[in-house]
Amino acid sequence: MTAADQPPDVLRTRYPTLHQLAIFLAVARLQNFTRAAEELLLSQPSVSMQVHRLEQLLGGVPLFERAGRRLVLTEAGAELVHYAGNALGQLDDGMAAIRELQGLKRGRLRVAADTTAGVYVVPALLGIFKARYPQVSISLSVANRASVQEQLEVHAVDLAVMGHTMAGDNLVVTLLRPNRLVVIAPPGHRLAARCAIPLGELCHEGFILREHGSGTRASTESYFEQQGIRVPVVMELSDNGAIKQAVAAGIGLAVLSESAVELELGAGRVVVLDVAGFPLLRHWYTVRLAGKRLPPPARAFLAQLHAKDVGVRVGERRSMAEAFDHTEINPTG
Repeated sequence: MTAADQPPDVLRTRYPTLHQLAIFLAVARLQNFTRAAEELLLSQPSVSMQVHRLEQLLGGVPLFERAGRRLVLTEAGAELVHYAGNALGQLDDGMAAIRELQGLKRGRLRVAADTTAGVYVVPALLGIFKARYPQVSISLSVANRASVQEQLEVHAVDLAVMGHTMAGDNLVVTLLRPNRLVVIAPPGHRLAARCAIPLGELCHEGFILREHGSGTRASTESYFEQQGIRVPVVMELSDNGAIKQAVAAGIGLAVLSESAVELELGAGRVVVLDVAGFPLLRHWYTVRLAGKRLPPPARAFLAQLHAKDVGVRVGERRSMAEAFDHTEINPTG
């Protein structure tokens, strides 16, 4: 009997194990054996060995190649990421369906959020959820928007809160709440007392921007480009707190979410400049994979977030945006 003639269940006994696939996906996401081992609470040699065995099981096809210190997926590896992610995602759904029979007495809520929402918006919402469901464990991953979306697509999290999504038919994006972007400066800045400052006048200033991949940076650059102006960058920082400190120290101006600067405004460490066209109106959105069955904790959290009818489909958000007298930014850039 040839392999093609054998029953599917017999062939499946020779498939990679779920353990191997989970390790492979972690290595693919982190691009590093050591970091994957730390995340999975395994030894680095054990992770390397499981990936090697997986490659042998697949006929000796290499799944990774080295590019400096990083591991890069081969063509075969990229294919396997897609199918392994879907397979484990389906299994997650099956496990969630079984746990659903036990209600919300246990389970895990896995959320990702972009850097601003993850620090200034989501923790308070998770606090409300935890008070209602104290036995549900919670994990929150805070990263830039590209990383957050990647975590969704490989089923590393159940849902995300972010302010700037990338276009994709595989995502369900629902409006959560407004997010106003403002221009901040140190209190003694020459423009601090001015009103209706023309955007062009900011060409003579230096700006401190977030790293590439940040939704705030993308919105800022997009708006300046629409006005035919290039943002004059004097510094890039990957942390909102560091940006606020740099602005307070007089290094330059910055565009940040109003939610991120409330404490500094109250303490008088920075001021908001009255710039024409600002605040820019963005929104925070909840994002999940289309067709993915959310586990009970994620469904309960999603229902909590949209309990006051703030959640509307992205295509219907215009009427809500028109209630705000600000410049609106497209969430998909």
